[in-house]
Amino acid sequence: MSRNTIKSIINATSDYTDTFFVGWNAVKYTFFIFLTFIVCLTGCKSQETPSNNDSSDNIAIYNSIIAEYLQKQSLPDLESVEPWQNENGPGLKISTPHYEVFTTLMDRFLLSTIPAFIESAYNVYNNQLPEPVISSTKFTIYLFASRTQWEHFTWTFAGDQAEIFYKIKAGAYYHNGSCVVYNIGTNRTLSAIGHEGWHQFSSRHFKYRLPSWLDEGVAMLFETYSYKDGTIYFEPYKNSYRLDALQKTLSSGTMISLNELTAINPGQVLASDQAQAVSAFYSQSYALVRFLREYNHGSRRNIYDKLMTDGFLGKWPLDNVSKEIAMNRNLPRTILWNHIVGTQLFQQYIDDDFEKIEKEYIEFCRQITN
Repeated sequence: MSRNTIKSIINATSDYTDTFFVGWNAVKYTFFIFLTFIVCLTGCKSQETPSNNDSSDNIAIYNSIIAEYLQKQSLPDLESVEPWQNENGPGLKISTPHYEVFTTLMDRFLLSTIPAFIESAYNVYNNQLPEPVISSTKFTIYLFASRTQWEHFTWTFAGDQAEIFYKIKAGAYYHNGSCVVYNIGTNRTLSAIGHEGWHQFSSRHFKYRLPSWLDEGVAMLFETYSYKDGTIYFEPYKNSYRLDALQKTLSSGTMISLNELTAINPGQVLASDQAQAVSAFYSQSYALVRFLREYNHGSRRNIYDKLMTDGFLGKWPLDNVSKEIAMNRNLPRTILWNHIVGTQLFQQYIDDDFEKIEKEYIEFCRQITN
């Protein structure tokens, strides 16, 4: 099918797609319905099944039309859109000042939003630091149209850790310097990118890697956002997904103690296949970071900022072995390291009286879930 024919089909559905944010799946469905209609009108002239090359060519044409569409929007954070050839078929490479996004997903609304979203996230990540940093090399994000493509890529990209990533029910992961995401709907996909983007940013720019409770808790500050007048605003206090999970954990009486929470490695939790434990760890880590930043009018905000700054600069008071693991990203963040350092840093910077602070933390959890 010619480029003009495909473009006319897309234009015919443009009002619908722009209004309801329907992406490639809807247009693809329209395309095949249209193709069937044409074949029937011609008396089913040919019974041949289109070859894979024909299908790939049509997708490539569609992708080039999407690229043209993005470039015509004059998006302020968009530098370029180029073809991307990969094992899953034709895709696009979208470049912004600090990111390269490789995608097989052709959702016009989502792709139009991504440049502003990731650049806004980059700026807010920088706000966690004592002073902004400049990334000399662009960050890499892989965004796939389906879980099948995501799993196929993960199998070759993540190696031995692929099986752990497969346990992620919906979303994304950060590995080897890249965020790897698949489409789970516009809002949730951007939420996953915001979350994993923090891991990507902190891994590159912090001298010390963060213990899991802190790293995950901060990442969840970038899961909820609003879009107004072309600007992205992150709103961690509106994270209903984590707040609902926290409410259920409180109600069921299954709260993890702070002493245990600060020592947990999320890989342990994911490997256990216990949904409640996973939900509790993430929602409580989210609440713990907010507690340190907000409780009692931000009375602990200074020591929280000190904890983050010293991690960024490499000034945590750790033993030599722990320092080496914290600095060397080629060494695994072991369960033992996370257990020792996660709890130790909390005691040194926040409070060593777990019983006292636990009461205040539970009180805060109840406040933000009411």
